[in-house]
Order: sequence, then structure tokens, then C-alpha cells
Amino acid sequence: MPSANDTYALLKTDKIKKLFSTLYGKDKNSIELNIKRFEKVVNHFLNKFGDGDIQLFSTPGRTEIGGNHTDHNHGRVLAASVDLDSIAAAIKTDENNIIVYSDAYEKPFVIDLAELNPKQEEEGTTSSLIRGIAARFKEMTFQIGGFNAYISSNVMVGSGLSSSASIEVLIGTILNSFYNEGKISEESIAIIGQFAENVYFNKPCGLMDQMTCAVGGIVTIDFQEPKNPIVKKVKFHFYEQNFSLIVVDTGGNHADLTNDYASIPREMKAVAAELGGKVGRDISMEKLLTELKSLRSKVGDRAILRIYHFITDNQRVTEQVSALESDDFDKFLQLVNDSGNSSNKWLQNCYTIKNPTEQGVNLALAVTENYLRKIAKGACRVHGGGFAGTIQVFLPNEFTKKYVKIIQKIFGENAVLILNIRPLGTIHINTKIYNERVGE
Repeated sequence: MPSANDTYALLKTDKIKKLFSTLYGKDKNSIELNIKRFEKVVNHFLNKFGDGDIQLFSTPGRTEIGGNHTDHNHGRVLAASVDLDSIAAAIKTDENNIIVYSDAYEKPFVIDLAELNPKQEEEGTTSSLIRGIAARFKEMTFQIGGFNAYISSNVMVGSGLSSSASIEVLIGTILNSFYNEGKISEESIAIIGQFAENVYFNKPCGLMDQMTCAVGGIVTIDFQEPKNPIVKKVKFHFYEQNFSLIVVDTGGNHADLTNDYASIPREMKAVAAELGGKVGRDISMEKLLTELKSLRSKVGDRAILRIYHFITDNQRVTEQVSALESDDFDKFLQLVNDSGNSSNKWLQNCYTIKNPTEQGVNLALAVTENYLRKIAKGACRVHGGGFAGTIQVFLPNEFTKKYVKIIQKIFGENAVLILNIRPLGTIHINTKIYNERVGE
């Protein structure tokens, strides 16, 4: 049986370096840094569980590129996996429980597979996600069983890069590899992760995060039929553009934003209902503009502006995909700017009206737009849910260093993440290496 020494030896091979150049970029320092990350996780695993046939796994975080607040009204989105990920060292066991240690917590998460009903006291915890994933596997007649794992993640909580979805898909991937011969599709693993977050964690999230983390690369998803979304990988080599993808954390208080987030789908659906539909996807621009006068008194101007954003940004996703597939990166960047403008003016999710004096997102966008005008290249937009948090910037590599210095002076040294788009989604690293499919 393979031992920890075999795993350490695997991490020294040229095949690992080749795979890691795909996962984390071609910079040698980045490759070596991530090899050390896995070695550290294996060390922690040995300290907690002892030696055995240790297997390695990786699931990326994700960034939203197009379709801001469109998925919950059955719209289209454009997203991409990134080179920040959740990683695990894991071993299959004969015990009927799952034990997971994590860098982020002192005590392990222990899930008895004989008890898979939701537990109210677990809501909002990692335990609820693990239990929910195992339960859904069983409900879908997939195989489940025990395993021990040590997990580490550099997908920071609150970064807008889907830390929870990354963990969910990682757990599903381990169960898939250990007990289902890796035959469950990435799309199914994503749907299982969403189920666990909705039903067990008790958070009504959409499917974009899990699907992007699972499938990987640049992905467009059409949620016209939410239970059967159309997922398509977009063939585009971002690294060939000599651009950096940057996420800036503007800080701000994320507490008590639930009503802000909930107001967006609620107001969009209110407009749709007045126009004879159920969700934003049911409404045409022509119908909206025809009924504006009566709508104003019924739903209010902000709701109308938000559905206006939905209609235009939903169409914009199609245009972004077309631009990427035709290798028109300049057009794509213009569409990113257009999406950001729409989010700011019409969706209105760049600050909360509960605290109008705090507008870190708009401040970061103002500083960034000023910089982009000077270099006449690049794009920026609010990233993710908005109201507080992050912005997204596409910037030529040669201008990145100066931009980072400008932003750090305002928002702090740890405010900037420079990311690569990762072409691969969730993977069982050992299987990937042994099948010699690294270059896919």
C-alpha cells in the first residue's frame, strides 16, 4: 500500500510540476510554494491520523466575470475558476464516519454516516455541509463511506471567491473518488454542494459558485431552467493576453447586509409579476419600457432600474462569450466596463443605503477608473454580491505593480489579490497524474 513517503515522492516529480503549472501558473516560485502547501497538509494529516494511502485533492475558488445578480432570476452568468484553492490530503477508511481537520479550526468535524438528517444546531457550519453532501449522495443512490482528511484553503472567507463552494465541491470530489470510481460528473457534484448549502447550511444560494468550482476554466451558465442549467466551457486562453485579473478587497462591514442582497431578487420578481411573469428572464425590454408609467407607482423606480440591469446584463453575458470565442479581448473588456456601469447605476449594489457614508467599493472603482483612463487599457467592475467587499480589475501586466501600490496605500497591504484563471476544475491529483492527462 502506498505510504506518506510515496506521496512526498510524488510531490517531487516533474509530472506534479507540470500539473501545478496548469493549476497555479507558470511562475516557478508559485509552483514551489504550492508544492510546499501540499507537503504541509500531508504533514498535518500524519500528525492527526498516521500513515496510509494518502490521496491529494484540489478544488478552486471562482470569480464572477459577467451577469451580476442575474442567476437568481433565471439569467445567464460568466464565471471562471481561479488559482486559489482548497486542498486536501485524505484516506479512505472502513469506519462509518467522516473526520475532517482544517487549518481554520482547532477541533475536527466528525460526521456519523448513520445520522444524515439535518441538524438545526449545525446550521451555518462546515459540519452541516459535510452531512448534507453525504446525505444527498445517498439520496441519489451514489455510494458513501468513511474517510479521514486534512484540509487547507487559501480561498479567503469574505473575498467573494466562493470559499464555501470550494469546500463543498472538494468534499464531494473525495466521496466521488473513494466510493464512486470518479464517475459522478462535476455538474452533479456541484448540484449536490448547492443542496447541502441550501438545505443543511440554510443559505439560499444559487448554483453558479459550485458549478464554476467543479467544472473549472471560463464557464458560462444559463439558468433559464434552474434545475437543468446549461453549462458551457468557453475556449479562451486568458494568460496569453498578458493581463492580470485582480480582486481588490475594499473592506467594509459585511454584517446585516442580508436585506440588501434579498431586496434585489425580490424587486426584480415584483416587476416581473406586474408584467405577467415570474422572474426577470420572463420580461422583455420592449414590454418593460411600454409599461414604465404604471410600474413606477406599483413597484417603485429602483425595482424598475434593477430589472433594466437584469435584461441588459443577461444579454451582455452572451456578448462577452462571443467576444472571447472570437478572440476579441478589447470588446470583452469594454463589456466588463459596461457591466460595472450597469451594476453601479441601475442595479445599485455598490453601497448600502443603511450606511451611505461608507462607500469603499465606489471609492476603489473611482481610483481604478482614473488609473485606467491614464493607461487607456483595462476594465473594472463591482465583484459579486456588492454593497461591501470587492471589485474586479483586468489590467495589463506591465501596469499592475504601480496600480497595486496605489490601492495598497488606500485599502492596506493585504487588499489586493492578483489571480490567474485556472483551466481545470476540481481534481483528484493522484488520478490526474497517473492517467497522464496533465495537459488537458
